[in-house]
Amino acid sequence: MTHAKPDPARPPIRFRGRSFMATVLAPLPPVADWLADLDALGRRAPAFFAGRPVILDLSGLSLVRQDLVDLVADLAARDIAILGIEGAPPAILAPGLPPPLSGGRPAGEVETPGEPAPQTPPPAAARSLILDAPVRSGQAVLHLDGDVTVMGAVASGAEVIAGGSIHVYGPLRGRAVAGAAGNPQARIWCRKFEPELVAIDGLYRTADDLDPAFRGQAVEVRLVEDAIRLVALERG
Repeated sequence: MTHAKPDPARPPIRFRGRSFMATVLAPLPPVADWLADLDALGRRAPAFFAGRPVILDLSGLSLVRQDLVDLVADLAARDIAILGIEGAPPAILAPGLPPPLSGGRPAGEVETPGEPAPQTPPPAAARSLILDAPVRSGQAVLHLDGDVTVMGAVASGAEVIAGGSIHVYGPLRGRAVAGAAGNPQARIWCRKFEPELVAIDGLYRTADDLDPAFRGQAVEVRLVEDAIRLVALERG
């Protein structure tokens, strides 16, 4: 048997480690009621799961294989793609289902938008949230009552969700979701545009869908005729 000689011009195979922040969904019985709550969350914040890696934790359920197949299909119908499954007996896993996972480290609870309180009088003026510190990887900032201003950076793996607009006076490398309370006039501004995802009023674009010509620039993100538009800002 002859062996081909290695091609010195071909680079060797390289393996790299990379960490991503994932959201864990843990359904509770009855599953139909839990799915109804998930639908309510989707109406309040349509872009909440946009581009978000999701792990399904089944430790609180007792399922047979067909139950799991139906649950994964129900989530896929809601545009929630499951990357892996925790807490499932091996007997109910099968080809075509997400793979089993273990060994994840908890990173705390992720807040979700609450139900708006009914109001008879006119609502109070929107309140702004100003963050003097950067938003670090793994952090999620949720403020549905108005704008969010970040005086520093939004790191990769971090997330800012605002009912109004988002102002980032540093690099935007994580996720920015503006207009999450149903405000198509909301905008996103940042001094250095390197996001994982941007969204306004439920419409979103991931990094792969964004024009690379704007990367690293000062950028405004807005909605124009139900489409996300990027505009380069002049540096002062």
